[in-house]
Amino acid sequence: MGRPVEVIPGLLWWSLHFNPGAAFSMGTQFTVAISLLSVVVFAALLLIVAPRVRSWLTAVAVGWLMAGVAGNLTDRLFREPGPLRGYVVDFIAVRGFAIFNVADMCITGAAILLIVWSIRSERR
Repeated sequence: MGRPVEVIPGLLWWSLHFNPGAAFSMGTQFTVAISLLSVVVFAALLLIVAPRVRSWLTAVAVGWLMAGVAGNLTDRLFREPGPLRGYVVDFIAVRGFAIFNVADMCITGAAILLIVWSIRSERR
């Protein structure tokens, strides 16, 4: 791992980290289980959830969620030490927050959109 590269002084860095666990590096000893769960979640989103989407907001949210799951799963499948045991590459470091990647941003954005959708649906 190289030295962090400051992008926005005092706020944002590129910093290479390898994460075998889930969000915030939790569950590092459960890499295979996390990988298998990711396969199941992606399949469920593709085969069950996506065909039932009825609004643009949920379509974007489901698309972002699928992109995030697929991005992290790709790392887990093809990186060392081998299939389902690989690590996710995290590289975006924000001051006072966890180090994450673009797939994590997609998953978080999807969660926010689904919360917005839920609140809007309750008001109708």
